Amino acid sequence: MSTTFRAGLIQTSVSDEMAENVVFVTAEAKRARDAGADFIMTPENTGLIGRDRNDTLAKAQTEETHGMLAACRASARDLGVWFLLGSIHVRVPGEEQIRNRSFLIAPDGGVVVSYDKIHMFDVRLAGGENYRESATFKPGERAVLAETPWGTLGMTICYDLRFPYLYRQLAHAGATMLSIPSSFTVPTGQAHWHTLMRARAIETGCYVFAPAQVGTHKGSNRKTYGHSVVVAPWGEVLADAGGAAAGHVVAEIDLAKVEEARRMVPSLTHDRTYDAPELHRAMLARAAE
Repeated sequence: MSTTFRAGLIQTSVSDEMAENVVFVTAEAKRARDAGADFIMTPENTGLIGRDRNDTLAKAQTEETHGMLAACRASARDLGVWFLLGSIHVRVPGEEQIRNRSFLIAPDGGVVVSYDKIHMFDVRLAGGENYRESATFKPGERAVLAETPWGTLGMTICYDLRFPYLYRQLAHAGATMLSIPSSFTVPTGQAHWHTLMRARAIETGCYVFAPAQVGTHKGSNRKTYGHSVVVAPWGEVLADAGGAAAGHVVAEIDLAKVEEARRMVPSLTHDRTYDAPELHRAMLARAAE
């Protein structure tokens, strides 16, 4: 198994119309491939960012009919690359809510595995910026690992980033790489983005790939932080697409760095179980309040 490859992260500023987003993503994927990328990744909400909840629900499509999924599968096949479609909005027959779903696609265009975002972004930020994803999306219930030619990928999405135990468990289960496609807000991005991405890499000894949305999005007028990043297991930021414009970045990856980082600070092997009855009682008491 080769341990080296080039990761290409596409940074997008999607609108509320999927057709124009497909044109940009497929063109940028080709540019990333021309720059040497072997594994291309896109952000959360690659298909579109709806004008509001009703628009988002109305435009969600099934896997079988989804235009962005079909386009990314075709790109993977035409370019001969591995492809992470960061996430799209998927309608599941019989369910009122939709799924925020990420797909790993092989170079033959086949879907290897998918992952549904587990943690819903329900927050109230300063300045009146409020989000309630749980009103639109059904949370996932399953952590996902996937095998690639270079190593094991742990798949997550955006707000999952703030739940470190998920990443620790993925690393213990064999992950050497973590995907965190995102649509971070500007206030939370300015305060937390780079710190959290570096923390997830350092505490797991994994590579972190975080393709991101950027700018003001046509239709919704939502603003996102950008700064698609690749972070090495020791915490170095290897590539950063900045916060100004859509485009792509490519970074050299050497998974031997995973073993090196974990050998220097073997915190995964130092993990211990412990009894915490007082903590459990306190948690139950707080939940009952």
